[in-house]
Amino acid sequence: MQNQLKNHLKILVVLPFYGGSLPIGRYCVAAFQNLGHTVEVFESPDFNASYNGINKIQLGLAEKQYFEQQYVNLVSRMVYAKVEASKPDLVFALAQAPMSISILKRLRQDKIATAMWFVEDFRLFTYWRAFAPYYDFFAVIQKEPFLSELEKIGVENALYLPLAALPSVHAKLKLNTEEQNEYGSDLSFLGAGYPNRRVAFKRLLPFNFKIWGTEWGDDVFLKPLIQKNGARISSEEAVKIYNATKINLNLHSSVQTQQLVSGGDFVNPRTFELAACSAFQLVDKRSLMSELFAEDELATFNNMDELVEKIKYFLDNPVERNAYIERSLKRVLADHTYEQRLNSFIDFVLERNQTLKAKMEQTPVSILDQLAELGGDKLSKELQAEVLDICEKLALPLDVSFEDLILKIRAQAGKLNSVESALLFLDEWKKQYQSR
Repeated sequence: MQNQLKNHLKILVVLPFYGGSLPIGRYCVAAFQNLGHTVEVFESPDFNASYNGINKIQLGLAEKQYFEQQYVNLVSRMVYAKVEASKPDLVFALAQAPMSISILKRLRQDKIATAMWFVEDFRLFTYWRAFAPYYDFFAVIQKEPFLSELEKIGVENALYLPLAALPSVHAKLKLNTEEQNEYGSDLSFLGAGYPNRRVAFKRLLPFNFKIWGTEWGDDVFLKPLIQKNGARISSEEAVKIYNATKINLNLHSSVQTQQLVSGGDFVNPRTFELAACSAFQLVDKRSLMSELFAEDELATFNNMDELVEKIKYFLDNPVERNAYIERSLKRVLADHTYEQRLNSFIDFVLERNQTLKAKMEQTPVSILDQLAELGGDKLSKELQAEVLDICEKLALPLDVSFEDLILKIRAQAGKLNSVESALLFLDEWKKQYQSR
Protein backbone atom coordinates (compact mmCIF):
# COMPACT_ATOMS: atom_id res chain seq x y z
CA MET A 1 0.00 0.00 0.00
CA GLN A 2 1.16 3.53 -0.72
CA ASN A 3 1.79 5.22 2.65
CA GLN A 4 1.58 8.78 1.38
CA LEU A 5 -1.75 10.51 0.85
CA LYS A 6 -2.48 10.67 -2.86
CA ASN A 7 -5.39 10.49 -5.24
CA HIS A 8 -6.27 7.16 -6.74
CA LEU A 9 -8.78 5.41 -8.95
CA LYS A 10 -11.09 2.58 -8.02
CA ILE A 11 -10.44 -0.19 -10.54
CA LEU A 12 -12.33 -3.43 -11.14
CA VAL A 13 -10.04 -6.01 -12.76
CA VAL A 14 -11.92 -8.72 -14.67
CA LEU A 15 -9.81 -11.85 -14.97
CA PRO A 16 -10.19 -14.45 -17.74
CA PHE A 17 -11.46 -17.95 -17.00
CA TYR A 18 -8.00 -19.50 -17.49
CA GLY A 19 -4.96 -19.38 -19.77
CA GLY A 20 -1.77 -17.37 -20.11
CA SER A 21 -3.48 -14.03 -19.52
CA LEU A 22 -4.75 -15.14 -16.09
CA PRO A 23 -1.43 -14.76 -14.22
CA ILE A 24 -0.87 -11.48 -16.06
CA GLY A 25 -4.20 -10.31 -14.68
CA ARG A 26 -3.09 -11.13 -11.15
CA TYR A 27 0.16 -9.24 -11.70
CA CYS A 28 -1.93 -6.25 -12.82
CA VAL A 29 -3.95 -6.41 -9.60
CA ALA A 30 -0.75 -6.30 -7.53
CA ALA A 31 0.72 -3.50 -9.64
CA PHE A 32 -2.41 -1.32 -9.44
CA GLN A 33 -2.39 -1.79 -5.66
CA ASN A 34 1.31 -0.93 -5.48
CA LEU A 35 0.52 2.27 -7.38
CA GLY A 36 -2.00 3.18 -4.69
CA HIS A 37 -5.26 2.46 -6.47
CA THR A 38 -8.21 0.70 -4.86
CA VAL A 39 -8.70 -2.62 -6.63
CA GLU A 40 -11.65 -4.98 -6.82
CA VAL A 41 -11.27 -8.31 -8.64
CA PHE A 42 -13.87 -10.31 -10.54
CA GLU A 43 -12.68 -13.90 -10.14
CA SER A 44 -13.75 -15.45 -13.43
CA PRO A 45 -11.67 -18.61 -12.71
CA ASP A 46 -14.26 -19.47 -10.05
CA PHE A 47 -16.67 -20.18 -12.93
CA ASN A 48 -14.26 -22.11 -15.13
CA ALA A 49 -15.21 -25.59 -13.95
CA SER A 50 -18.84 -25.05 -14.91
CA TYR A 51 -17.77 -23.64 -18.28
CA ASN A 52 -15.64 -26.73 -18.92
CA GLY A 53 -18.56 -28.94 -17.85
CA ILE A 54 -20.43 -27.94 -21.00
CA ASN A 55 -17.90 -29.90 -23.06
CA LYS A 56 -18.70 -33.05 -21.08
CA ILE A 57 -22.33 -33.04 -22.21
CA GLN A 58 -23.07 -35.18 -25.27
CA LEU A 59 -24.11 -32.37 -27.62
CA GLY A 60 -23.41 -31.32 -31.18
CA LEU A 61 -20.85 -28.61 -31.89
CA ALA A 62 -23.48 -25.93 -32.60
CA GLU A 63 -25.35 -26.70 -29.37
CA LYS A 64 -22.13 -26.64 -27.32
CA GLN A 65 -21.16 -23.28 -28.79
CA TYR A 66 -24.63 -21.93 -28.04
CA PHE A 67 -24.49 -22.97 -24.37
CA GLU A 68 -20.93 -21.74 -24.00
CA GLN A 69 -21.93 -18.32 -25.29
CA GLN A 70 -24.98 -18.25 -23.02
CA TYR A 71 -22.79 -19.12 -20.05
CA VAL A 72 -20.30 -16.36 -20.91
CA ASN A 73 -23.22 -13.93 -21.17
CA LEU A 74 -24.42 -15.02 -17.72
CA VAL A 75 -20.98 -14.47 -16.16
CA SER A 76 -20.76 -11.15 -17.97
CA ARG A 77 -24.01 -10.07 -16.30
CA MET A 78 -22.42 -11.01 -12.97
CA VAL A 79 -19.58 -8.64 -13.85
CA TYR A 80 -22.15 -5.90 -14.36
CA ALA A 81 -23.73 -6.70 -10.99
CA LYS A 82 -20.27 -6.37 -9.42
CA VAL A 83 -19.90 -2.99 -11.13
CA GLU A 84 -23.24 -1.81 -9.74
CA ALA A 85 -22.23 -2.90 -6.24
CA SER A 86 -18.69 -1.48 -6.17
CA LYS A 87 -19.07 1.50 -8.56
CA PRO A 88 -15.54 1.53 -9.99
CA ASP A 89 -14.01 4.37 -11.96
CA LEU A 90 -12.53 1.93 -14.45
CA VAL A 91 -13.24 -1.66 -15.50
CA PHE A 92 -9.97 -3.24 -16.63
CA ALA A 93 -10.27 -6.59 -18.45
CA LEU A 94 -7.61 -9.01 -19.62
CA ALA A 95 -7.75 -10.84 -22.93
CA GLN A 96 -10.53 -13.47 -23.00
CA ALA A 97 -12.27 -12.02 -19.94
CA PRO A 98 -16.05 -12.69 -19.93
CA MET A 99 -17.18 -9.28 -21.14
CA SER A 100 -20.08 -9.39 -23.61
CA ILE A 101 -20.76 -6.60 -26.09
CA SER A 102 -24.13 -5.90 -24.46
CA ILE A 103 -22.46 -5.34 -21.08
CA LEU A 104 -19.80 -3.11 -22.62
CA LYS A 105 -22.57 -1.04 -24.20
CA ARG A 106 -24.34 -0.71 -20.82
CA LEU A 107 -21.12 0.36 -19.12
CA ARG A 108 -20.53 2.99 -21.78
CA GLN A 109 -24.09 4.22 -21.32
CA ASP A 110 -23.44 4.38 -17.55
CA LYS A 111 -20.29 6.43 -18.28
CA ILE A 112 -18.02 3.90 -16.60
CA ALA A 113 -14.68 3.72 -18.42
CA THR A 114 -13.63 0.30 -19.76
CA ALA A 115 -10.28 -1.01 -20.92
CA MET A 116 -8.80 -4.23 -22.18
CA TRP A 117 -5.17 -5.28 -22.27
CA PHE A 118 -5.13 -7.59 -25.28
CA VAL A 119 -2.09 -9.72 -24.45
CA GLU A 120 -2.55 -11.97 -27.49
CA ASP A 121 -1.25 -12.21 -31.05
CA PHE A 122 -3.83 -10.29 -33.06
CA ARG A 123 -3.20 -12.44 -36.15
CA LEU A 124 -3.99 -15.68 -34.32
CA PHE A 125 -6.76 -14.53 -31.96
CA THR A 126 -9.07 -12.41 -34.09
CA TYR A 127 -12.01 -11.91 -31.73
CA TRP A 128 -10.68 -8.39 -31.07
CA ARG A 129 -12.49 -7.24 -34.22
CA ALA A 130 -15.87 -7.80 -32.59
CA PHE A 131 -15.06 -6.43 -29.12
CA ALA A 132 -12.41 -3.71 -29.44
CA PRO A 133 -14.76 -0.91 -30.65
CA TYR A 134 -16.83 -1.23 -27.46
CA TYR A 135 -13.91 -0.64 -25.09
CA ASP A 136 -12.96 2.94 -24.26
CA PHE A 137 -9.27 2.00 -24.12
CA PHE A 138 -7.54 -0.89 -25.83
CA ALA A 139 -3.93 -1.75 -24.95
CA VAL A 140 -2.01 -4.16 -27.19
CA ILE A 141 1.41 -5.86 -27.29
CA GLN A 142 1.96 -5.28 -31.04
CA LYS A 143 2.32 -2.18 -33.19
CA GLU A 144 1.69 -2.02 -36.92
CA PRO A 145 -0.35 -3.15 -38.67
CA PHE A 146 -2.47 -3.86 -35.56
CA LEU A 147 -2.82 -0.22 -34.50
CA SER A 148 -3.94 0.79 -37.99
CA GLU A 149 -6.42 -2.09 -38.12
CA LEU A 150 -7.91 -0.94 -34.81
CA GLU A 151 -8.22 2.60 -36.12
CA LYS A 152 -10.09 1.32 -39.19
CA ILE A 153 -12.82 -0.24 -37.02
CA GLY A 154 -13.26 2.89 -34.92
CA VAL A 155 -10.98 2.26 -31.93
CA GLU A 156 -9.83 5.75 -30.98
CA ASN A 157 -7.79 5.05 -27.87
CA ALA A 158 -5.40 2.21 -28.68
CA LEU A 159 -2.08 1.99 -26.87
CA TYR A 160 1.02 -0.13 -27.44
CA LEU A 161 1.78 -1.61 -24.03
CA PRO A 162 4.41 -4.38 -23.98
CA LEU A 163 4.43 -7.00 -21.26
CA ALA A 164 6.59 -6.87 -18.13
CA ALA A 165 7.65 -8.54 -14.88
CA LEU A 166 6.48 -8.23 -11.27
CA PRO A 167 9.63 -8.12 -9.10
CA SER A 168 7.76 -9.23 -5.97
CA VAL A 169 7.03 -12.51 -7.80
CA HIS A 170 9.77 -12.78 -10.40
CA ALA A 171 12.97 -12.73 -8.39
CA LYS A 172 16.12 -14.67 -7.65
CA LEU A 173 15.53 -17.58 -5.27
CA LYS A 174 17.84 -19.66 -3.13
CA LEU A 175 16.74 -23.25 -3.75
CA ASN A 176 17.45 -26.17 -1.47
CA THR A 177 18.99 -29.39 -2.79
CA GLU A 178 15.63 -31.11 -3.24
CA GLU A 179 14.19 -28.18 -5.22
CA GLN A 180 17.31 -27.93 -7.35
CA ASN A 181 17.10 -31.63 -8.23
CA GLU A 182 13.38 -31.43 -9.03
CA TYR A 183 13.38 -28.25 -11.09
CA GLY A 184 16.95 -28.04 -12.35
CA SER A 185 18.47 -29.07 -15.68
CA ASP A 186 20.98 -27.81 -18.22
CA LEU A 187 18.17 -26.74 -20.54
CA SER A 188 14.46 -26.24 -19.89
CA PHE A 189 11.36 -24.78 -21.48
CA LEU A 190 8.17 -23.68 -19.72
CA GLY A 191 5.10 -23.02 -21.84
CA ALA A 192 2.40 -24.51 -24.07
CA GLY A 193 3.13 -27.08 -26.76
CA TYR A 194 2.57 -24.97 -29.87
CA PRO A 195 3.27 -26.77 -33.19
CA ASN A 196 6.60 -25.02 -33.87
CA ARG A 197 7.90 -25.99 -30.44
CA ARG A 198 6.89 -29.63 -30.77
CA VAL A 199 8.94 -29.92 -33.96
CA ALA A 200 11.84 -27.69 -32.89
CA PHE A 201 12.48 -29.39 -29.58
CA LYS A 202 13.11 -32.75 -31.21
CA ARG A 203 16.50 -31.34 -32.22
CA LEU A 204 17.37 -30.81 -28.57
CA LEU A 205 16.94 -34.40 -27.37
CA PRO A 206 20.71 -34.96 -26.80
CA PHE A 207 20.75 -32.27 -24.08
CA ASN A 208 19.76 -32.59 -20.42
CA PHE A 209 16.41 -31.04 -21.26
CA LYS A 210 13.15 -30.68 -19.27
CA ILE A 211 9.84 -29.45 -20.72
CA TRP A 212 7.20 -27.97 -18.43
CA GLY A 213 3.66 -26.92 -19.25
CA THR A 214 0.51 -28.10 -21.03
CA GLU A 215 -0.71 -29.18 -24.46
CA TRP A 216 2.29 -31.28 -25.48
CA GLY A 217 0.33 -34.27 -26.74
CA ASP A 218 1.75 -37.79 -26.82
CA ASP A 219 4.76 -37.40 -29.08
CA VAL A 220 6.94 -40.46 -28.49
CA PHE A 221 10.18 -38.44 -28.63
CA LEU A 222 9.18 -35.55 -26.38
CA LYS A 223 7.09 -37.50 -23.87
CA PRO A 224 10.08 -38.55 -21.68
CA LEU A 225 11.00 -34.86 -21.31
CA ILE A 226 7.55 -33.66 -20.22
CA GLN A 227 7.49 -32.95 -16.47
CA LYS A 228 4.53 -33.63 -14.15
CA ASN A 229 2.60 -35.30 -16.97
CA GLY A 230 2.03 -31.95 -18.66
CA ALA A 231 0.30 -30.31 -15.69
CA ARG A 232 -0.23 -26.55 -15.56
CA ILE A 233 2.62 -24.88 -13.69
CA SER A 234 1.93 -22.19 -11.09
CA SER A 235 3.72 -18.84 -11.07
CA GLU A 236 5.55 -19.91 -7.88
CA GLU A 237 6.83 -23.10 -9.51
CA ALA A 238 7.77 -21.22 -12.67
CA VAL A 239 10.13 -19.00 -10.70
CA LYS A 240 11.78 -22.10 -9.20
CA ILE A 241 12.24 -23.61 -12.67
CA TYR A 242 13.77 -20.39 -13.98
CA ASN A 243 16.16 -20.18 -11.05
CA ALA A 244 17.19 -23.85 -11.19
CA THR A 245 17.95 -24.00 -14.93
CA LYS A 246 21.29 -23.20 -16.53
CA ILE A 247 19.76 -22.20 -19.87
CA ASN A 248 16.08 -21.27 -20.08
CA LEU A 249 14.89 -21.71 -23.64
CA ASN A 250 12.47 -19.00 -24.75
CA LEU A 251 11.07 -19.86 -28.17
CA HIS A 252 8.01 -17.75 -29.05
CA SER A 253 4.89 -19.61 -30.09
CA SER A 254 3.70 -20.24 -33.63
CA VAL A 255 1.04 -22.46 -35.17
CA GLN A 256 3.26 -22.87 -38.23
CA THR A 257 5.90 -25.58 -38.58
CA GLN A 258 7.45 -24.52 -41.88
CA GLN A 259 9.45 -21.86 -40.02
CA LEU A 260 10.20 -23.00 -36.47
CA VAL A 261 11.71 -19.66 -35.43
CA SER A 262 9.04 -17.27 -36.66
CA GLY A 263 10.84 -13.93 -36.32
CA GLY A 264 7.59 -12.32 -35.16
CA ASP A 265 7.01 -8.97 -33.51
CA PHE A 266 5.70 -9.05 -29.91
CA VAL A 267 7.89 -10.00 -26.93
CA ASN A 268 6.32 -12.59 -24.61
CA PRO A 269 6.04 -12.24 -20.81
CA ARG A 270 8.61 -14.99 -20.26
CA THR A 271 11.34 -12.69 -21.62
CA PHE A 272 10.80 -10.14 -18.86
CA GLU A 273 10.09 -12.69 -16.12
CA LEU A 274 13.30 -14.63 -16.76
CA ALA A 275 15.34 -11.43 -16.69
CA ALA A 276 13.75 -10.39 -13.37
CA CYS A 277 14.51 -13.83 -11.91
CA SER A 278 18.24 -13.42 -12.64
CA ALA A 279 17.89 -16.40 -14.96
CA PHE A 280 19.81 -16.90 -18.19
CA GLN A 281 17.73 -17.28 -21.34
CA LEU A 282 18.21 -17.94 -25.02
CA VAL A 283 15.37 -16.15 -26.80
CA ASP A 284 14.46 -15.92 -30.48
CA LYS A 285 14.91 -12.42 -31.84
CA ARG A 286 11.73 -10.37 -32.33
CA SER A 287 11.20 -7.18 -34.34
CA LEU A 288 10.06 -5.19 -31.25
CA MET A 289 12.83 -6.52 -29.02
CA SER A 290 15.42 -3.85 -29.87
CA GLU A 291 13.13 -1.16 -28.37
CA LEU A 292 13.06 -3.04 -25.07
CA PHE A 293 16.53 -4.55 -24.64
CA ALA A 294 20.00 -3.77 -25.93
CA GLU A 295 21.95 -6.37 -27.93
CA ASP A 296 24.17 -7.25 -24.97
CA GLU A 297 21.24 -7.63 -22.53
CA LEU A 298 19.68 -10.74 -24.11
CA ALA A 299 21.32 -13.74 -25.77
CA THR A 300 19.29 -14.32 -28.94
CA PHE A 301 19.05 -16.72 -31.88
CA ASN A 302 17.51 -16.49 -35.35
CA ASN A 303 17.22 -20.14 -36.37
CA MET A 304 17.55 -23.65 -34.98
CA ASP A 305 21.16 -24.17 -36.09
CA GLU A 306 22.17 -21.02 -34.24
CA LEU A 307 20.18 -22.13 -31.20
CA VAL A 308 21.98 -25.48 -30.98
CA GLU A 309 25.38 -23.79 -31.35
CA LYS A 310 24.60 -21.24 -28.63
CA ILE A 311 23.30 -23.87 -26.21
CA LYS A 312 26.63 -25.69 -26.47
CA TYR A 313 28.58 -22.44 -26.16
CA PHE A 314 26.79 -21.05 -23.12
CA LEU A 315 26.78 -24.37 -21.28
CA ASP A 316 30.58 -24.17 -21.44
CA ASN A 317 30.76 -20.47 -20.53
CA PRO A 318 28.98 -19.73 -17.21
CA VAL A 319 30.84 -16.41 -16.80
CA GLU A 320 29.25 -15.07 -19.97
CA ARG A 321 25.86 -16.38 -18.85
CA ASN A 322 26.21 -14.40 -15.63
CA ALA A 323 27.16 -11.25 -17.52
CA TYR A 324 23.93 -11.45 -19.55
CA ILE A 325 21.99 -12.13 -16.36
CA GLU A 326 23.31 -9.01 -14.65
CA ARG A 327 22.63 -6.74 -17.63
CA SER A 328 19.11 -8.05 -18.34
CA LEU A 329 18.16 -7.83 -14.65
CA LYS A 330 19.29 -4.23 -14.45
CA ARG A 331 17.28 -3.32 -17.56
CA VAL A 332 14.05 -5.06 -16.59
CA LEU A 333 13.99 -3.51 -13.11
CA ALA A 334 14.69 -0.07 -14.57
CA ASP A 335 12.20 -0.13 -17.44
CA HIS A 336 9.96 -3.17 -17.59
CA THR A 337 7.87 -3.73 -14.46
CA TYR A 338 4.09 -3.96 -14.31
CA GLU A 339 4.00 -0.87 -12.10
CA GLN A 340 5.72 1.11 -14.85
CA ARG A 341 3.47 -0.30 -17.56
CA LEU A 342 0.23 0.41 -15.71
CA ASN A 343 1.38 3.84 -14.59
CA SER A 344 1.87 4.65 -18.29
CA PHE A 345 -1.55 3.19 -19.03
CA ILE A 346 -3.24 5.32 -16.35
CA ASP A 347 -1.50 8.44 -17.71
CA PHE A 348 -2.85 7.54 -21.18
CA VAL A 349 -6.39 7.16 -19.78
CA LEU A 350 -6.28 10.44 -17.84
CA GLU A 351 -5.18 12.34 -20.95
CA ARG A 352 -8.35 11.19 -22.71
CA ASN A 353 -10.94 11.01 -19.94
CA GLN A 354 -11.62 14.38 -18.33
CA THR A 355 -13.90 12.96 -15.63
CA LEU A 356 -11.20 10.64 -14.30
CA LYS A 357 -8.57 13.35 -14.71
CA ALA A 358 -10.67 15.74 -12.61
CA LYS A 359 -11.05 13.12 -9.89
CA MET A 360 -7.28 12.58 -9.78
CA GLU A 361 -6.74 16.34 -9.50
CA GLN A 362 -8.99 16.75 -6.46
CA THR A 363 -7.40 17.29 -3.08
CA PRO A 364 -7.30 13.87 -1.40
CA VAL A 365 -9.07 13.46 1.94
CA SER A 366 -7.66 10.89 4.33
CA ILE A 367 -9.93 8.20 5.72
CA LEU A 368 -9.05 9.49 9.20
CA ASP A 369 -10.48 12.92 8.34
CA GLN A 370 -13.55 11.32 6.78
CA LEU A 371 -14.19 9.32 9.97
CA ALA A 372 -13.64 12.36 12.14
CA GLU A 373 -16.24 14.28 10.14
CA LEU A 374 -18.72 11.40 10.32
CA GLY A 375 -18.24 10.93 14.05
CA GLY A 376 -18.11 14.63 14.84
CA ASP A 377 -14.79 14.40 16.66
CA LYS A 378 -11.12 13.70 15.95
CA LEU A 379 -10.08 10.06 16.38
CA SER A 380 -7.71 9.13 19.20
CA LYS A 381 -4.16 8.16 18.25
CA GLU A 382 -4.89 4.54 19.16
CA LEU A 383 -7.99 4.44 16.97
CA GLN A 384 -6.16 6.15 14.12
CA ALA A 385 -3.46 3.49 14.28
CA GLU A 386 -6.03 0.69 14.21
CA VAL A 387 -7.85 2.18 11.21
CA LEU A 388 -4.54 2.50 9.36
CA ASP A 389 -3.75 -1.13 10.19
CA ILE A 390 -7.08 -2.16 8.65
CA CYS A 391 -6.26 -0.19 5.50
CA GLU A 392 -2.85 -1.83 5.34
CA LYS A 393 -4.36 -5.30 5.76
CA LEU A 394 -6.94 -4.66 3.03
CA ALA A 395 -4.39 -3.04 0.65
CA LEU A 396 -6.28 0.25 0.66
CA PRO A 397 -4.80 3.72 0.12
CA LEU A 398 -4.98 6.35 2.87
CA ASP A 399 -7.57 8.35 0.96
CA VAL A 400 -9.90 5.41 0.46
CA SER A 401 -13.51 6.49 0.71
CA PHE A 402 -15.52 5.43 3.73
CA GLU A 403 -17.90 3.54 1.40
CA ASP A 404 -15.06 1.56 -0.19
CA LEU A 405 -13.57 0.76 3.21
CA ILE A 406 -16.92 -0.65 4.33
CA LEU A 407 -17.24 -2.73 1.15
CA LYS A 408 -13.80 -4.24 1.75
CA ILE A 409 -14.54 -4.99 5.40
CA ARG A 410 -17.80 -6.72 4.48
CA ALA A 411 -16.08 -8.77 1.77
CA GLN A 412 -13.31 -10.20 3.93
CA ALA A 413 -13.53 -13.61 5.54
CA GLY A 414 -13.08 -14.38 9.21
CA LYS A 415 -14.05 -12.71 12.45
CA LEU A 416 -14.25 -8.93 12.65
CA ASN A 417 -12.20 -7.07 15.23
CA SER A 418 -13.78 -4.44 17.44
CA VAL A 419 -12.81 -1.49 15.21
CA GLU A 420 -14.15 -3.18 12.09
CA SER A 421 -17.42 -3.90 13.90
CA ALA A 422 -17.59 -0.27 15.01
CA LEU A 423 -17.06 0.92 11.43
CA LEU A 424 -19.90 -1.28 10.20
CA PHE A 425 -22.11 0.11 12.98
CA LEU A 426 -21.14 3.63 11.91
CA ASP A 427 -22.11 2.77 8.34
CA GLU A 428 -25.55 1.55 9.46
CA TRP A 429 -26.01 4.69 11.55
CA LYS A 430 -24.98 6.82 8.55
CA LYS A 431 -27.56 5.09 6.34
CA GLN A 432 -30.29 5.60 8.92
CA TYR A 433 -29.33 9.23 9.46
CA GLN A 434 -29.16 10.04 5.73
CA SER A 435 -32.51 8.33 5.05
CA ARG A 436 -34.38 10.73 7.34
